[in-house]
Amino acid sequence: MKKVSDHLFPIWRGARGVQGWSWGRSGAKWESAGGEAEDQLLGFDCPVWCVLCRGGRAWLQGACQRGRGAFRLPADMLSIKLPQLFDIHQVPKVFREDGIISGYRHPRSSALDCILSSFQMTNETVNIWTHFLPTWYFLWRFSILCSTLNFLTESYTWPLLVYMLLICVYPFTSSCAHTFSTMSAEARHICYFFDYGALSLYSLGCAITYGSYVMPDCWVNSWLHEHFVPIAIGNTLFCTSMSCYSRFLELQFPRKSKILRTGAFVFPFLFDNIPLFYRLLICCGGSCSHTEALSSHCYHLIFAFLTCFLFASHLPERLAPGRFDYFGHSHQLFHICAVVGTHFQMEAVLADMTSRQAWLISQAAVPSFLGTMGALAVSVLLNLGIISLFSASLLQTPHLNAQSGVASARHSNPGLSQQASAEPKEE
Repeated sequence: MKKVSDHLFPIWRGARGVQGWSWGRSGAKWESAGGEAEDQLLGFDCPVWCVLCRGGRAWLQGACQRGRGAFRLPADMLSIKLPQLFDIHQVPKVFREDGIISGYRHPRSSALDCILSSFQMTNETVNIWTHFLPTWYFLWRFSILCSTLNFLTESYTWPLLVYMLLICVYPFTSSCAHTFSTMSAEARHICYFFDYGALSLYSLGCAITYGSYVMPDCWVNSWLHEHFVPIAIGNTLFCTSMSCYSRFLELQFPRKSKILRTGAFVFPFLFDNIPLFYRLLICCGGSCSHTEALSSHCYHLIFAFLTCFLFASHLPERLAPGRFDYFGHSHQLFHICAVVGTHFQMEAVLADMTSRQAWLISQAAVPSFLGTMGALAVSVLLNLGIISLFSASLLQTPHLNAQSGVASARHSNPGLSQQASAEPKEE
């Protein structure tokens, strides 16, 4: 008599004596010519083959045979299994997020595990893709601008060049940080150090474009206009330093860490937008005409405030812990609002750049290479220096290496304990 499992997990095999795939309850197996299945399994966690019709199975078998013959795939590649996920009490405190109960990756994941997890539903998957996909959108927009503008010789476009480079860099850096942040506690901190550095450089890109294209007419050639970019460089250094330092306080003083990190990014944002706030204030008084650029600027500010609110509030997961572990938690919404806000900001900058070009060229100094690409190069070097200092300090500070909570995580999950035996013990 057939077992019940044979009906639930039907097995389909090739002809006897012929190599082919077999499907069973444990997954997909490659059968050798002798009819014996190899030990290597494909890691499918559910019997997805049950939903395939016979024609689909035959087509899939043929495709696998052709692929194996054409590419000579090694057995190790045929045995890839998606990483195991854990609950909040099974991971060290440094990896835990407020209101997120499940979907955590292993705190000592390999680089391959981290990459595979981006194709697995975890509490970080949407965070990864909501910044990785927009990177390609901004690169596409950048490529279009490269075909229509002369970035090499037309100095008026250099501020836009800096801005477009940075709005492509910051979402990609964020996506990489979320992807590889579970390789270790040290790697988690360092990944986010680079994420903060990219965001602070993005604020510099905003300052360079705002100083060149968005500055109010009455402020052009003023003291603030002349010193706008140098002050912005100082703000990027402050932003990177404070945000990186906040990670050293994360375990002992989480509230203070959050306040420092939020303030580190709010301060350069407010400074960069001083010219825009003044223009909007004048328009509210009826002293300017409504333009497409101002409309896009307003949309950008709305999404920027939403971004800040979501980052600081941890809503909605704080109200219903565990309900938004995979979809809809604040960091995902934060990413979406940040990208949409950047889109409107880009449109506003392009509109101001085009509509004000003749007036700005006749009234203001032409953007210099030193004030655009030179400022970016100096800021990149200084920010890398800051990140290097904090990373070196981190590696020399044992109490930050996620030891808090590791012992309890191993106790609650023996399997995790065996895989992470090299982790430091809890003091």
